[in-house]
Amino acid sequence: MKHRPLGRSGLTVPPLCFGCNVFGWTVDEAASFRLLDKVLESGISFLDTADVYSRWVPGHAGGESETIIGKWMKLRGNRGKIILATKVGMDMGDGKVGLKADYIARAVEDSLRRLQTDVIDLYQSHKDDEATPQEETLSAYDRLIKAGKVRVIGASNFSAERLQAALDISKANGLPRYESLQPEYSLAERASYEGALQRVCEDNGVGVITFFSLAAGFLTGKYRSEADLGQSPRGTRAIPKYMNERGMRILAGLDAVARETGAQPAAIALAWLLAKPSVTAPIASATKPEHVDTLVAATQLALTPEQVARLDKASA
Repeated sequence: MKHRPLGRSGLTVPPLCFGCNVFGWTVDEAASFRLLDKVLESGISFLDTADVYSRWVPGHAGGESETIIGKWMKLRGNRGKIILATKVGMDMGDGKVGLKADYIARAVEDSLRRLQTDVIDLYQSHKDDEATPQEETLSAYDRLIKAGKVRVIGASNFSAERLQAALDISKANGLPRYESLQPEYSLAERASYEGALQRVCEDNGVGVITFFSLAAGFLTGKYRSEADLGQSPRGTRAIPKYMNERGMRILAGLDAVARETGAQPAAIALAWLLAKPSVTAPIASATKPEHVDTLVAATQLALTPEQVARLDKASA
């Protein structure tokens, strides 16, 4: 699988990132190990998680996903083959939230312990913290990079203005810069990324790793009526907003390209993202090993400009 540069960091990553938010939530530890084995065998060595996954599950405290990945890497002895991305900043309870320097210093140690590793390849601000000066946050990351605990930093859920401000601060003060952005971006959700945020990424050479790349599963095509919503816990939470005329138009567009290519709708939706020049690697997850084949197929599928244009129109 041909790698792509991640921003200007010097890191290169596969054209797909495996999202590990399902580990310890809809996928238990044993099934997570089977998924991770399949993912790595398929050439997808880029894993994305966060300290907060999966705190929203009753009885969970957060860190469940990181813990499973750490156990798997330790058992398989394969840490050197993995490009490991995690995040900090979401509410972990007991006042553990945000991007203040002292909190980042504590949170990274918790993540390193759970992941059973000495270094995180990509450490990301999970969401903006406007109550903390960006100089403070970036200086905290600078110390982690100099200590060898983090290689590269990224941002998620930042506005165009705040991301540009962070990049300017990094440049002016000789601090590490956000080399990647995680925006929500898919055929179903285009407005928040396309435009100002996309321009900031393109103008500054910031890598883009998109989340909800399959719109919580809607773009797989398995949700076509309200009767389908009970197929997964995610379905009942995230899918209903797509059940409208535009959503059905997008699915019809995916179906048409599926007939032409023989590919699954999910692979086509990811290939559409990969056809966008600013996108480095969409993040997508799976709950069964056989689903991984569809994700891999996306990296081998080259849509024609005409097919991309039709999908653009269907999702406008």
